[in-house]
Amino acid sequence: MYVIEREIPNLESWSEKDLKTASQTSCGVLKQMGPKIKWLHSYVTGDKMYCVYLAQNEDLVKEHAEKGGFPVNSVAKVATVIDPSTSGYTN
Repeated sequence: MYVIEREIPNLESWSEKDLKTASQTSCGVLKQMGPKIKWLHSYVTGDKMYCVYLAQNEDLVKEHAEKGGFPVNSVAKVATVIDPSTSGYTN
């Protein structure tokens, strides 16, 4: 699993249509690349987007970005995922 940071000026002002178009571009590239890479979801924050991918390696993440025309400011491999259930507490 990888988290990709993308700096995109004025991202917060993109319309629903703009985001849909970007999503369609991403999915089209992923379809061409095959099952070795999968987009899980993205978080849009101000002028940055944080995308979460399952991929066999970082090179596939970078290849996807290049083919789709997406910026890649950083790629981080996820070591572990934690959430409230990790604490052992129950509500």
